[in-house]
Order: sequence, then structure tokens, then C-alpha cells
Amino acid sequence: MDGFVAAIFAALVVFFYLAESSAATFTLTNNCEFTVWPGVLSNAGGAALSTTGFALDPGQTKSLDAPAAWSGRFWGRTLCAADSAGRFSCGTGDCGSGEVECSGGGAAPPATLAEFTLDGGEDAGGMDYYDVSLVDGYNLPMLVAPQSGGSGCGATGCAADVNGVCPSDLKVVARSSGGGGGDGAACKSACEAFGSPEYCCSGAYSNPETCKPSSYSEMFKRACPRAYSYAFDDATSTFTCAAAAGYLITFCPSAASQKSSGQNPEAASRQPLNGSGDGGAVMFFSSGSDVSPPSKGQTGRLAAATCLTILAFSSWLL
Repeated sequence: MDGFVAAIFAALVVFFYLAESSAATFTLTNNCEFTVWPGVLSNAGGAALSTTGFALDPGQTKSLDAPAAWSGRFWGRTLCAADSAGRFSCGTGDCGSGEVECSGGGAAPPATLAEFTLDGGEDAGGMDYYDVSLVDGYNLPMLVAPQSGGSGCGATGCAADVNGVCPSDLKVVARSSGGGGGDGAACKSACEAFGSPEYCCSGAYSNPETCKPSSYSEMFKRACPRAYSYAFDDATSTFTCAAAAGYLITFCPSAASQKSSGQNPEAASRQPLNGSGDGGAVMFFSSGSDVSPPSKGQTGRLAAATCLTILAFSSWLL
């Protein structure tokens, strides 16, 4: 009987260990013709990922495991270099840490943001919530697509070159010998540019009834219909997904790659969102196989849990 109780206890430990360590894998890919330095920021009180900032050369990919119920954001930094004193900074998306690692620092606007809340809790049915936001402005085209299954999961993002259509009063000009920027390196939000409550959705404009789209936010929305263009742009910009194993985040998704892989958020925006409407679910996967192999961390946790289970039930049988 003692062995049976021990086996049951060990099985419960394994169950909760797996539940706690279950994770989504974020895969970041740089399709730009220049180096991008992604930044990572976990929400307050949340666990930090294995890195908070790194370099991605053209064509490079890096995967990061996130724990269950993780929430936070990703963005790309451009025009980055270290000065003569060794202090690292970026022309767009800088996080102010003075290093490649952001270490808890967020993106200085303007910056395109990919925001996630994994396993939103019982009230949300355990769904993942995600979006691409231009509320803090724009610096890079970015695409987010769920991977490896999932239900009701749609791609979102901003694949357009907003810098090319950015009004002069919002345009950020930066020059660098390192490439990846130059004239029209980023596009501010109207809130950052002018600071007015009606643009920032603050003060008397802090609710959806009083804060409405402006001509500036409508410019962002025309360019990127699925991305957040202002603070209360929830209806067409928040996406949900159940049981996705991970998310692919692509900087500078090319028109050709979107066409070949079915990842075109502009075209998809004309179809039903999140599985609503007559068209059924809109689902997108990365090019090639839609099933990614488990990461080293996931494989190690699974192997450890399997060993614990075998040992527990062996002790019961003996």
C-alpha cells in the first residue's frame, strides 16, 4: 500500500510538473536585408525568457521557449551599434539598457510590437491572445502566425512599408552607415508626435465612446488592417488561439514568402476573423511543415517526466 501511495503521489507530481512547464515556442525570423536586434519584455510579475535581446542577421532564426501563462511583447530594433565607450544603442526600438540585452527595458517608440498573453485563464477559456500593435508607432514590418495546430488561429501583422507612406509630421529620419534604416526609419503615432489627449486616448478621451480613430490612425489601419492602429481598435485587431504549440514572428515578411505560405494578413483581413462568419476558421501556418520538432527544453522536460513516472510505478510494482 505504501508503494501504491508513493506511486500516486509521484504521478501527481509529474502531472503538475508537466502542466507548469508546458510552453509555447516563439520562433523569430529575420527576412530583412539588414540585421535586426529583437527585444523581449515580459509583463510585470512574469517570468523572463532565456534572453531579453539579441542580434538576428539576415536569414537567421532563433527560438525561445515561454512558460505557461506567459505574457509579454517582442519588437525589432534597427540601426544599432556600440559607441566608443561600448554603450549599445539603437536608432529605432531602443530599450535604454546600453547593452544588446534589454534586461527589463521596453521599446522606445516608435516601434512595431507583437503582444502575447498565453493561456488567458479560466475566464478566457485558456485561450492565447495576441496582436500586432502600431499604437506606439511603426518601425518594421512584422508578421505573427500560430504554428503546430491550434484552433481558430489566424495570422496577423503589418507587412506593409508604412515608412513609405508616413506623413512628414510623423516621420522619423535616421541615418546610419550600417544599413537597415536611413530616411524614413520609423513612423510615430499621433500620440507621440502631438501628445494630445484625443490622440492618446487619455483624460476625457480614455474610453471607447470618446476616443475615436483619427486621420493618422486611419492611415495606419489602411496600410495594416489587422494591426492595432489606436488604443481601442480591439474589434479587428485582437486574435485568439487555442492549443497552439508556438508562434512564428517574422520581420520583413516578403510578399513572395506570404504568397507561398498562405501568410498574407492584408488579404486575410477581408475574410472572417477567428473562425467567425460563413467562411469558417482562417488558419495560417509557416512554409514547409506545419509541425515543429520539440525544443531541447521541451524534450528534456518530457524525458525527465517520463523517467519519474517509470520510477514511481516500478516502486509500486516492487
